[in-house]
Parts: sequence; C-alpha cells; structure tokens
Amino acid sequence: MSAIAERGYAKPDVLVDTQWVADHLNDPNVRLIESNEDQLLYPSGHIPGAVQVDWARDLNDQVRRDYVDQKNFEALMARIGVTRDTTVVFYGDKNNWWATYAFWVFQLFGHTNAKVMDGGRLKWEKEGREMTRDVPSYTPTKYEAPARDDKTIRAFKEEVLKHSAAGKPLVDVRSPEEFRGERTHMPDYPQEGVLRGGHIPGAKSVPWARAANPEDGTFKTAAELKEIYEEEQGLKASDDVISYCRIGERSSHTWFALTYLLGYPTVRNYDGSWTEYGNSVGVPVEK
Repeated sequence: MSAIAERGYAKPDVLVDTQWVADHLNDPNVRLIESNEDQLLYPSGHIPGAVQVDWARDLNDQVRRDYVDQKNFEALMARIGVTRDTTVVFYGDKNNWWATYAFWVFQLFGHTNAKVMDGGRLKWEKEGREMTRDVPSYTPTKYEAPARDDKTIRAFKEEVLKHSAAGKPLVDVRSPEEFRGERTHMPDYPQEGVLRGGHIPGAKSVPWARAANPEDGTFKTAAELKEIYEEEQGLKASDDVISYCRIGERSSHTWFALTYLLGYPTVRNYDGSWTEYGNSVGVPVEK
C-alpha cells in the first residue's frame, strides 16, 4: 500500500506522489500541468514535460468576470495536447492552492481524469528532482467538452444568501484577520478593491492552509482533516457545504480536501467569494 493510500482518504487515487510523477514523465497518456500564483515560476524552471496553465490568462474570460466558456476550454485542451482520455496531473506553488483551483475549473467541464501531485512544486524541489526551462510542444488535439456545469460544484451569490439564511454550513478559508473584518485583503497579494471587511453570517473560520503540512505542502491525513472540520467545526459528510475565500482560489483547496479526501458528496465553491460579496449592496455581513 502506498503512503497516500495509508492516510485513509475517501478517494486516494486523486492524489499521486512525486515518485509516481517521476515514473510517468514519459507517459504519453499523462499530461503534467503547472499552475501557480507566481506566473514567473514556470519559466524559471518546471518539471520536464509540464505545460503551464495560467489561472488568469487561460482559465478566466478576459472581458467578463467569469471562467472561459466551453469553446475556449476546448481550445486550451487542444493547445496543450490533451484528449478526453489523457490523465491530467496538476501541481503548483503555495501548497498546491492554484493547482486545486485549476483542477476545480477542469471539473466544471467534466474532465474527471485528473489528479493532483501531493506537495506540489515545494516537495519536488526539496527532493532535488529534475527541473528544466525547456517548454514542451505537443501535437494539438481535437477536444470536445460538455457545457460548463455551473450547478454541481459551483455556488453563486444568491444561492449563498439562501444557504446562509437557512443556517447551512459555510466555510470561510481566509485568514482570521480577514474573517474578523480587520483586513479586506491579504498583504502582498493583488488588491481586488473590497469595500467592507467581515464574513458571511454563519460562516466558520477554517484557514485553507490548515489542511496541508507546512513542511512539505502535502495534505494531512483523513483523521487529521476530520479533527479540523468535524471535531472542531461540527461538519459532517451529509452536510451541504459551501466554501469561499477572496476570489475562489484558496477555497478550491478546501473544496478538494472535503470532496475527495473526506468524501463529502455535496460541496460547492463560491468563486465570487468576498470580492463579490464584500462589494454587494444590501447583503448582511458579520465581523
């Protein structure tokens, strides 16, 4: 049994370790995808064969505040040489928070043949594994995606308001200072111009990074995650849960942990998050 399988996750196959990735560097049925907050990291060095998927340029519409549509997602997949049968493996910086964000967007278009490399760039680098600056080129494919699913794993503001009013679980994964309304943005991060601080009424504060081991960015065991989310916060697998942060990126990490590692069947990511909610007229805020 692998070390990941021993951690007691509900769906352990969605995580792979660095050795698995090293063993599949030349596998034509696997495409490594690096997705970072720092867009200069990939050009400075990346895992051989990995392509870059930029969260701002590749996953977001350049005019509307929304994700790319079906046509543009198909164009992205064709460009990076992916078919419906290709196993895509995500990794990145910041304990994989942007990798899980890209993973989440791919799920909106039904590419379920997807995994995350546990520990991300940090673990690969700490192990002294090979890095390259060579940018790979793959033969373009013909990729057909279903229409974007905006219902199953995605939540919108009006749904969040009803969710909050009904007393259903909301998980705020931002810093405690943001949750308390002492700060409207993270220092050293892009300022999205949020007018008010605080949190959505009824939300529980569980900073996203608590799910990861700080020394190497790997996910904590299922038992440790249950202690954080269930014993401390009272969540249970039967709950209808919505996670949120600032723009939906940190909360995708928590969505991933609850959905795949603990096996919660009904978890949605509110990607509008505090940037939308904190600027909205007439919505209730708690501090």
